[in-house]
Amino acid sequence: MRNISDTIARLSAMRGRPVGSGQSKEDHLSDMTGFGSNPGALRARLYLPDNLARQAALVVVLHGCTQNAAGYDHGSGWTELAAEQGFAVLFPEQQRANNANLCFNWFVPGDISRDSGEAASIRQMIEAAIVTHGLDRKRIFVTGLSAGGAMAAVMLAAYPEVFAGGAIIAGLVYGSASTIPEAFDRMRGHGGPSKTELQRLLRAASPHKGPWPRISVWQGSADTTVVPANEDAVLAQWQSVHGVGERPTRTEKVDGQTRKVWSDGDGRDVLEAYTIAGMGHGTPLKTSGDDGLGKAGPFMLDVGISSTRHIARFWDLAKPDVRHKANAETASGAALQPFAPKEKPRAVRVDPAPEPANARGTAGGITKVIEDALRAAGLMR
Repeated sequence: MRNISDTIARLSAMRGRPVGSGQSKEDHLSDMTGFGSNPGALRARLYLPDNLARQAALVVVLHGCTQNAAGYDHGSGWTELAAEQGFAVLFPEQQRANNANLCFNWFVPGDISRDSGEAASIRQMIEAAIVTHGLDRKRIFVTGLSAGGAMAAVMLAAYPEVFAGGAIIAGLVYGSASTIPEAFDRMRGHGGPSKTELQRLLRAASPHKGPWPRISVWQGSADTTVVPANEDAVLAQWQSVHGVGERPTRTEKVDGQTRKVWSDGDGRDVLEAYTIAGMGHGTPLKTSGDDGLGKAGPFMLDVGISSTRHIARFWDLAKPDVRHKANAETASGAALQPFAPKEKPRAVRVDPAPEPANARGTAGGITKVIEDALRAAGLMR
């Protein structure tokens, strides 16, 4: 069944690509269409490795401003790791009609509330991927850089029941801003809700009462775009629901960098924070050696530690002993820049075109299954 649905998805992706669009050979992602009403008008891109495991995990990856999905993938190496380990990767992609700088609208109330705007679009993509490819609902994860990191924080707050874990890289805490001036202030470490209010905002974002996703936070000590105070705010927001205090359970060195870990009452590591000494704004990479992954580029920073590998290990998604030589291309990107979005075009759902004769009836069946699942989850009328 999965082979048939995968074939349908790939054929649909090929049809959805404009003629002469010139998808680069380094772009390993396929377009996913027909995933729901898409109120946030986002593009969905998906990677399924040839060795996709039965009941595989899914990692949702959110790019930074001016980046696209393929560019961030080349830098971070997520599809390389997915090919090693046999899991799927979903890349929501921002569109210029929503934000001229291609930033996810992490501070716009209509895009960050549960079942609204961009957050709802990402949730619909996730549900469609799970249903179509038989993925494991208990192993869904989300990560992102900068504006993508802030949007990962949104998804973890709005849909905590969906995710087993999350990772926020040079991002911002959920609910810290609702206007452009506030967004710039928070990025610079000025103002913002108190710790008590941040914890209240997290609990109020959904009806969920636990258990809660485990959180990995990454921050450069020399980041002047999203300053280190934002790492502290993210940790503060999640400490209460996990029942841990401000002081970490242990502090250690990993690849020469400081890692703080908070364990719950059962001894399970539920929060971690990496502070990368001297690093500016970007995703930490290690591109050389047997465990190298990804490729350095603008805001993809080779600092001798692979955030991608360590995040996957924290989620119990990758085995520590697996090593892989990276072969990726340079990603492009820029700093998170709030932008006042113009009115968003009404999202139009795109159904897959008719399939070849030998698949006739199957495509319609898959589409109906996706729609039924979205309705059952309250994600589609």
